[in-house]
Amino acid sequence: MIGYIWLTAAIAAELAGTTLLKYTEGFSRLWPSLGCVAAYVFCFYALSKALHYMPLSIAYATWCALGIVAATLLSVLLFREQLTLTGIAGITLVVAGVVILNLWGGASH
Repeated sequence: MIGYIWLTAAIAAELAGTTLLKYTEGFSRLWPSLGCVAAYVFCFYALSKALHYMPLSIAYATWCALGIVAATLLSVLLFREQLTLTGIAGITLVVAGVVILNLWGGASH
């Protein structure tokens, strides 16, 4: 369970870093740039802690997939980007893959 807590923190930090990356304007704005770097540093720290409790295959797949899903949702909500039916289908498949992997796909650590 503690592994999933660290993994959740890693995903949240990655989303913060990715969102701030949009505001850095090519790392030309100081505060968004510093926030972006700090978020990514914490992201990888939290992911490394999660890997202490979880197999790499589960942690990394979950981190990537949920990061993609959440980043897509944030892009729609914050930046008014369009989500197509194909995009929704793809995200649904990503979520299904993560659920399957977490329930039946991984060896215990």
